[in-house]
Amino acid sequence: MVQSSVLGFPRMGKLRDLKKATEAYWADKLSKDELLAEGNRLRQEHWKIQKDAGVDIIPSNDFAYYDQVLDHIQMFNAIPERYSKHGLSTLDEYFAMGRGHQKDGIDVPSLEMVKWFDSNYHYVKPTLQDGQTFKLSEDPKPVRHFIEAKEAGITTRPVILGPVSFLHLGKADRGQSVDPISLLDNLLPVYEQLLKELKKAGAEYVQIDEPVLVFDLPTKIRNAFKPAYEKLTALQGKEGPQIVLATYFGDVVHNFDVIDSALKGTYGLHIDLVRNPEQLDKVVEHLGEKQILSAGVVDGRNIWKNNMKRSIEVVESAVQKLGKDRVIVATSSSLLHTPHTLDSEQKLDPEVKDWFAFATEKATEVAIIAKAVTEGASSVQSELQANEKSLHARATSKRTNNADVKKRQESVTKEMHDRKSEFPTRYDEQKKHLKLPLFPTTTIGSFPQTKDIRIARNKFTKGEISAEEYEKFIEKEIRDVIAIQDELELDVYVHGEPERNDMVQYFGERLDGYVFTTNAWVQSYGSRCVRPPIVVGDISRPAPMTVKESKYAASVSKKPMKGMLTGPITCLRWSFPRDDVHQSVQAQQLALALRDEVVDLEAAGIYVIQVDEPALREGLPLRAGAEREKYLSWAVDSFKLSTAGVKDSTQIHSHFCYSEFQDFFHAIAALDADVLSIENSKSDAKLLKVFIDEAYPRHIGPGVYDIHSPRIPSEQEIKDRISEMLQYLKPDQLWINPDCGLKTRAWKETKAALHNMVAAAQYYRSQQK
Repeated sequence: MVQSSVLGFPRMGKLRDLKKATEAYWADKLSKDELLAEGNRLRQEHWKIQKDAGVDIIPSNDFAYYDQVLDHIQMFNAIPERYSKHGLSTLDEYFAMGRGHQKDGIDVPSLEMVKWFDSNYHYVKPTLQDGQTFKLSEDPKPVRHFIEAKEAGITTRPVILGPVSFLHLGKADRGQSVDPISLLDNLLPVYEQLLKELKKAGAEYVQIDEPVLVFDLPTKIRNAFKPAYEKLTALQGKEGPQIVLATYFGDVVHNFDVIDSALKGTYGLHIDLVRNPEQLDKVVEHLGEKQILSAGVVDGRNIWKNNMKRSIEVVESAVQKLGKDRVIVATSSSLLHTPHTLDSEQKLDPEVKDWFAFATEKATEVAIIAKAVTEGASSVQSELQANEKSLHARATSKRTNNADVKKRQESVTKEMHDRKSEFPTRYDEQKKHLKLPLFPTTTIGSFPQTKDIRIARNKFTKGEISAEEYEKFIEKEIRDVIAIQDELELDVYVHGEPERNDMVQYFGERLDGYVFTTNAWVQSYGSRCVRPPIVVGDISRPAPMTVKESKYAASVSKKPMKGMLTGPITCLRWSFPRDDVHQSVQAQQLALALRDEVVDLEAAGIYVIQVDEPALREGLPLRAGAEREKYLSWAVDSFKLSTAGVKDSTQIHSHFCYSEFQDFFHAIAALDADVLSIENSKSDAKLLKVFIDEAYPRHIGPGVYDIHSPRIPSEQEIKDRISEMLQYLKPDQLWINPDCGLKTRAWKETKAALHNMVAAAQYYRSQQK
């Protein structure tokens, strides 16, 4: 029998229930017991959904109140002393590491948070010490959740992050020199103890995720797998559960030597056949004699209905070589990256709704495919016919193709990607025009989205207030934000984006080719959820999108006003893209739409324009080589196409999440942005050395404080950060700004943090006179 499996299920609940509960707990409106009870309710609900869908192998320990890697940090007692020394409750200590803690005389920033591989999900980075020790918590969560499901009548397969991935994805704490992988011998006994406790609780199987196997790994990491899995596989069936080792987001062919030498002893191997279907035959050849294959054929990263006919053919080809008892039909990865259920979308156009499958529907898909392979296609004939009908309807829909868009793409020339002059000439013009001081201060774009803003937007959406009333409300919000920036003495202003719901959704709603959902939320980090728009057809801009608000803001401002746009790569990466057209085609369509917007902003008197590309690195193929260079080529071209239509005197900014650019710095330089702001506050300032090494000529604004936390940095803390930056950057090159936009923060902390930021910048400005 071919079994079906889900690698992980979304945590937030049908209506972002977990987000609401955790934020209520942080605001002291919900007790610890009430929060834990809500977590229990959600887990029970999610296990039942998968059971009712017919899934054979249901995961546990995929639930987290903040982040699954943070769960492991706490479970292994890899907690930096700055968090453990305060006597916080276990739950508050956990949240302090995730989001910082500034309360009752305790003031600690959060741990660093970075993107999970090439997804838009963020994980908390293990931060390790010299002489680091590990100890399993007294009541380990994987065991607790397995027992919880068992008592509800559902036998699950616990999911844990593997020891090599846990260490390789970590880092040495500031001021520490430890190489994380050197701690493997200290960590393995904790994994052994955890597996033994799972076995005692009744777990027959465990899913151990080692996603780093899709990377090009250093020799020391490759060599770490053998001693690690010799110990862990030795426990299988006796003292520990059978191990299904899971990889995803890429292929493992380049690491076959690791698989052959270290991983054939595991019970099974999961591979992602959505991202890299061509690896199937080679992986089958390298499996152990009795090792099972978990075939990830249902996409865990996108929302399109599965092509069941094709998936069945893939699984059957594996069955022919291995037999039905050695093949599992699975999602390609955890479904964490997809919305909860399509049932919540009551307003979605029925035509396009029929093309989609969210997490709940994907659970049904894996069960149908497994049944088709086990019992024959006739056993699910009606389901397969409905699936084929949906795929055909999408392929032939008029909503998919736009001849005018294709014609415009054909007219794009190489010259359209280049600014009129090189940077030195542009900068001379910008200095005359903008008259900015040394160490200019600005923000990344958004200001706090208050309850009043959300209420007004909701009323407008429901038709309870007129367009004129809503416009007057937005104009007042803009005036208020400008007054605050006047008070703070910032140098380049923003209008605050009160009219915008999300930095991608807002633009998608004003572009042809997109559709939108009501409740298709996906976790980005902690309690932060996003609702990605969906690209269903060719993209074009029917009318200006941001000009009205930016023009009004400039008319009531005494300082330069910065127009705010989301770049083509981020619009694409933070949407659910089409899977029937290459992403480079979709990116160019977005670039042409944004090019028109940039030109219109300049014509409206906006001479500083920021085109954000925080997702540029996220889209980078995980392995170096030809595919990475191809991606960078079309990604850079898309950005340049969107920004190159302006005069020399107009200053183009861009913003990037994370400052680890070493692997593709040439592409960052090729963007030719006049000012580059980067999220940097949680990173070592030494990472800025690349700007010296590569003689980067343009201007840079490394973030001086973390906006993901409510904690307020002191003026001295920001001064110290600027001092570190000046070891690597020239004074006339440095801009002072926060890490990211301030949408999720409250006004009180925002004003206090920006006040300290401006004071620190003014101090260094005075030192240069």
